[in-house]
Amino acid sequence: MADPRLVLATHNAHKVSELRAILLAPEVGLPLDADQIVGASQFGVPEPKEDGVTFEANALIKARALCEATGLPAIADDSGLAVDVLGGAPGIFSARWAGAHGDDAANLDLLLAQLSDIAAEHRAARFVCAAALVTPDGVEHVERGTLDGTLLFERAGNGGFGYDPILRPDGEDRSCAQLSADEKNAISHRGKAFRLLAPHIAELFA
Repeated sequence: MADPRLVLATHNAHKVSELRAILLAPEVGLPLDADQIVGASQFGVPEPKEDGVTFEANALIKARALCEATGLPAIADDSGLAVDVLGGAPGIFSARWAGAHGDDAANLDLLLAQLSDIAAEHRAARFVCAAALVTPDGVEHVERGTLDGTLLFERAGNGGFGYDPILRPDGEDRSCAQLSADEKNAISHRGKAFRLLAPHIAELFA
């Protein structure tokens, strides 16, 4: 490969670090160094319009656009929160549930208000992540990971981002925002999806 790098479809430095940690974990075994996994911000590529109606479709839209713009293998993910009593919503609208894209505090406030009268036994929810790999020669792979849990009645913890403070994973007594980065990566929807994608990445760089 002329340019042995893998580009991630995110401009968020925190997310680049999280994905590097997942992909470069010893148990994953990818033949890559940290400097070979780079974020989209290094290329000045604008974010495409995400008009898919599933997590998988949106992940592919982002990965295809980035691969075409950079000529490098590209990885993108689309993720969100699916609440059973809301029929799977916010789903693909998770990041803009309250209107403005990425306003975590407003999204949390709105969701907690909507569920304020819902009893604990009916607050099942899960984080969902679809991760897509697209290569310059047109090979595409998509994998899905989930993290099942229960929604809390109020925020707990200061770590993570998005809806982490209100989802308590099954088998845990802490929210995702109270877990360490390593603990979260080991069980997270994103960690599961990217570990499933790892064998396909390894083939590219073998």
